[in-house]
Amino acid sequence: MRMRRKRNLEPRMAACGAVLLARGRPCPNLKEAAQDFRARLDLAALFGGRPVELEVGCGNGGFIAELARRCPDVGFLALEVCDNVVLTAMERVLRENIPNVRFLNIPAELIPCYLEEGSVRRVYLNFSTPLPERNRARQRLTSPRFLALYRDVLAEGGEIVQKTDSEPFFDYSLEQFALCGFEVKETTRDLHASRWAADNIVTEYEAAFAAQGKPIFRAVAVKRGKI
Repeated sequence: MRMRRKRNLEPRMAACGAVLLARGRPCPNLKEAAQDFRARLDLAALFGGRPVELEVGCGNGGFIAELARRCPDVGFLALEVCDNVVLTAMERVLRENIPNVRFLNIPAELIPCYLEEGSVRRVYLNFSTPLPERNRARQRLTSPRFLALYRDVLAEGGEIVQKTDSEPFFDYSLEQFALCGFEVKETTRDLHASRWAADNIVTEYEAAFAAQGKPIFRAVAVKRGKI
């Protein structure tokens, strides 16, 4: 089912201009844009030299807003391809006066267009769509092509933090991390019963899955050297 377009979407998007850094595709051909377009952000100017972390697929912004409140000395980028969805996240951040979050309303393929190599210390992947169909493996956010993008923008020793409710997707991700030059340093197959539960920020999807009795899977993968 298609999401209904939000009322007054464009004026509301324009009103969020102070926190919206990029929107859409710079040209119709996504592959061409990813390869050829560059508009690198000055993250030092944006965040006053603070370390920078990135959430890919921020949804309604609940996770990134709470994380930014907990970590005021970190700058956060929140990427969400759907303008209907990112609008909710941006309006939340503005309404709650959270100063250290900025948004990218772009496809994840365009991450290298806007971020310098080694400019991010952590990437968050919270409940990415598993896409279990074999012919859609390339579109998974932990497929080799996306892991290569994260590797480029992550600093040496930078981390990917993944949470999911899908065990097959989790197992697939662990395999791809190892193949793509990441060392998995933390895993749990029941986050809410683990030693990481106390500091965990529960997302909207996560709360719904947990209420259904589903375990939450979590991994932290560290960038190590060249592959």
